Amino acid sequence: MSSPSLRTRERLTEVRYEIRGELARRARELEGQGRQLIKLNIGNPGAFGFRAPEHLQRAIADHIADTDPYTHQQGLPAAREAIAAFHRARGTPKATPERVFVGNGVSELIDLSLRALLNPGDEVLLPSPDYPLWSAATILNDGRPVYYRCRPDQGFLPDPEEIAQLVSSRTRAIVLINPNNPTGAAYPREILERIVAIAAKHHLLLMADEIYDHILYDDAHGFKSVFQPLAPLAGDLPCLSFGGLSKVHRACGWRVGWAVLSGDPLRSGEFHHAMDLLGALRLCANVPGQFAIDAALNGGDTIGALTAPGGRLYETRRALIECCEASEHLTLVAPAGALYGFPAVVGEAARGFDDHAFALEMLETEDVLIVPGSSFNVPERNHFRVALLPEAPVLREVFARVERVLQRRADSAGRQRAAVA
Repeated sequence: MSSPSLRTRERLTEVRYEIRGELARRARELEGQGRQLIKLNIGNPGAFGFRAPEHLQRAIADHIADTDPYTHQQGLPAAREAIAAFHRARGTPKATPERVFVGNGVSELIDLSLRALLNPGDEVLLPSPDYPLWSAATILNDGRPVYYRCRPDQGFLPDPEEIAQLVSSRTRAIVLINPNNPTGAAYPREILERIVAIAAKHHLLLMADEIYDHILYDDAHGFKSVFQPLAPLAGDLPCLSFGGLSKVHRACGWRVGWAVLSGDPLRSGEFHHAMDLLGALRLCANVPGQFAIDAALNGGDTIGALTAPGGRLYETRRALIECCEASEHLTLVAPAGALYGFPAVVGEAARGFDDHAFALEMLETEDVLIVPGSSFNVPERNHFRVALLPEAPVLREVFARVERVLQRRADSAGRQRAAVA
């Protein structure tokens, strides 16, 4: 008689993270067979030849002798002061070192903050599409994700009226991802002000994932997209703003993120203590990487040249836009910021289309790893996400392969329709 299998937490069945899920596992199997893949499933700059700026590397090297002990659970004092000063300079109210939390990347802080906030059955308003860690962390902390739609025909921008209608007696927080992952949308001030008003009316915590805050591109008319931080608009409302070194500073592996709790300290004191307690339970975040924070925030712009015309990220984004414009099978809302494109499949190729099956076919037949759009908690199954990190010619080659697969699908759908007629 065989022994019973080890049981796992039931709520894990509700969690999806296809960015590193089934398709990524299959990709590793194919690589083990000697296949050379183009992997566009994750925003990992170092895997595409980007390096963290030299002055950040030097800051860690110069302090390596100081990195052996644990530090305070909220982070190194000098690092927290640098983060607080950065936020004060852009208008964040009540941004003090005591209200800064340094974590092992923003991912850890998302989980920690939701654990500090939620009781079983509490609701969190999340964008759809979202970065799926937000949904997963809500579920695993016994909360319930409630999605507000960010529709492509509205430029993937949120609709404050829909958000207001979704608020219930169990709603605890509104999450904003700006600039957005996966769509690249950058939210205008007017929309953010209306969302702040909803949070004020219902006494909700605002949670602003702003990890891509300085990765912005020109629009179709040559004007630079603008990033509007949420905390200055929130004023005295409790607002938790997330940032880090992973994206703007290309240092994903260092696992350095931060969260700044702004607004009236009297309204968020209990939440602050809960965050501090949970931080203490994990002792502290990675210490060496924290020595790079001051250098990152005060050492000059190293991302602007990459996102300006002629820069590597700009040119890869341009390749994405031109490839989608040239295709009869794709439409695209051009990303205003962040590191991703989120094309939609349309027309004949979209008949009976399943994004996961398409992603698997791209992997098996074209050696390209992408992420199905439904992994980002959208009801439609006609989108996919690509990272804008390879050189522009590589992305053009990727979309030549996408076009081959979509043309085969369109031809097959056309033949089936003709046979029925």
